[in-house]
Amino acid sequence: YGNNLNEVLSFRENAQEKLNKTENRHEELERLEVEIDAARSAMLKISEKISKKRALAAPKLGKLVTKELMELGFKKSKFEILLERKDQPTATGHESMEFLFAPNPGEPSKPLRSIASSGEMSRVMLALKGTLAREDSIPVLVFDEIDANVGGEIARTVGTKMCSLGDSHQVISISHLPQVASMAGSHFVVQKEFTKDGRTKSQIRSVKNKERVSELARMLGGEKGTAEEHAKNLMTVAA
Repeated sequence: YGNNLNEVLSFRENAQEKLNKTENRHEELERLEVEIDAARSAMLKISEKISKKRALAAPKLGKLVTKELMELGFKKSKFEILLERKDQPTATGHESMEFLFAPNPGEPSKPLRSIASSGEMSRVMLALKGTLAREDSIPVLVFDEIDANVGGEIARTVGTKMCSLGDSHQVISISHLPQVASMAGSHFVVQKEFTKDGRTKSQIRSVKNKERVSELARMLGGEKGTAEEHAKNLMTVAA
């Protein structure tokens, strides 16, 4: 029962407590049922409050994200949040949520996860993150070829929005467009090289100042002098 008097007395107290619960198990079960009912009632009240707030917020968020998407090249797209009531509430509430997306007019909205390409997904996430920037606690955002199939002013808008998002998040973007790359606070170049043993190796290096101008000029293409002048203009606008 123990190696000393204190341990023996502690064992006695624990044994007495277990005995009392066994002898008074009906009363103990009733007490626990009352606690469970009270907790369930409180949970359902909170769940209903959350459901009402979600029902109000979902259409508003859908409209805001749709507006952002228009600026990102999806002129006639539609973004919606579908809320489906569950039989029983879970740790995340009484509903399941699904992002619905229709990138083109005349098409029904379908689950974003099943129809969007990587480029579309990145732009949708940029629109969503931009809308929720103040509420979002995720510190690092990675966008893979978010500028796929866009150019000109839309590319500039994509770069500007990511730059703004960088005020509250660490943003990492893989891009092939100089309009987007010129907006970055730091610019890295990824290159593939062939090793002596016949393997392909990827290297990443930081480019700054003149080297960055040269890299932007390479991305722009065209005559070297004209491309470098254009690259400088892009960096001036970005600054």
